[in-house]
Amino acid sequence: MRSNRRRYEDGCAAAHALDLIGERWALLVVRELALGPRRFTDLRAGLPTISPNVLAQRLDELEAAAIVRRRRLPPPAAARVYELTEWGAELEPILRDLGRWAARSPTLGGGRPMSTASVILSLRTMFDPAAAGDFAARVALVFDGEIHLAVVAGGRLAVGPVATAPTVDARLAGDRDAFAAVVYGGRPLDAALADGLLALAGDRAVVDRFVRLFPLPAPAPAADVDRDSPLPPAAVPPGPTRPTCETL
Repeated sequence: MRSNRRRYEDGCAAAHALDLIGERWALLVVRELALGPRRFTDLRAGLPTISPNVLAQRLDELEAAAIVRRRRLPPPAAARVYELTEWGAELEPILRDLGRWAARSPTLGGGRPMSTASVILSLRTMFDPAAAGDFAARVALVFDGEIHLAVVAGGRLAVGPVATAPTVDARLAGDRDAFAAVVYGGRPLDAALADGLLALAGDRAVVDRFVRLFPLPAPAPAADVDRDSPLPPAAVPPGPTRPTCETL
């Protein structure tokens, strides 16, 4: 599928990065692939408001850029999947840093739905080693039938999908948005359990501690600009200069 998108024609590597992943939906496709290979239908499920044509175009563009590749699974699956290349997978820490930065936005708001990939990556992003301390646990998170194992030990977190049910201290299953509301939105776990949105098995104390390991960063100050007031002399920008770009 041919793309008619415009490029920046700028020698800065950051501008080239935007040429590669700056198109709408592109970075979210990368997000959905960060946990492993996905079928086209899986990507549609994680990005429910994208049209099939746009998704196909973004996949073609990312494949042409060597960020994504497609392959066919062996029988009995025999399905075509998309996955990140080794170089494409290097975008995950960038994506997490971008998410942590945006979490400080004073206009972010809350209550919007999150995909499973988004929830799991957010745990990797927001994990606080200081809050974990010497806490150690294995927690299974089950969303839409997919099992994700979270292992906390030594002030570190490893979390990602697993093929079979692991041995764990606790298991939390159900609605991923309800889980996100407990972890990030301050909703009591008891309320989510009482409403039937989440189901808990195993050690309740482990889950109570686990959901407190992911504090959000403090919000950035909100804009406070009087557009009718002149800038103070010290804040008046200098005259035109040649733009520069950091060496990347």
